[in-house]
Amino acid sequence: MDLQLLEKQLKAVSDANRLTLLSCLKSGEVCVCDFVDVLGISQPAVSQHLKKLEEAGIITARKLGTWKHYRIVENQSPIIKTVLDQLEEREVCNCGQSSSC
Repeated sequence: MDLQLLEKQLKAVSDANRLTLLSCLKSGEVCVCDFVDVLGISQPAVSQHLKKLEEAGIITARKLGTWKHYRIVENQSPIIKTVLDQLEEREVCNCGQSSSC
């Protein structure tokens, strides 16, 4: 395994907010707007956390209108898969049902 990628991935999962984001993503794709309520921090701060996870290759995004929707990348390294397996799945509201999206 590429040591630089491993370092980036371990740093990405070493933050409680990012672990919370990953636990939300275990149930499927989530809109960035839903994460603001989950974490209770600003949308730019949420985006910075998501960017670190995306740069580490743990999540991916697609743009839908003005919002980005995130999901976990299917093929993960054994280390990241183990971290994900330890996280409890967390329910979040569905962007399509939210008036903020």
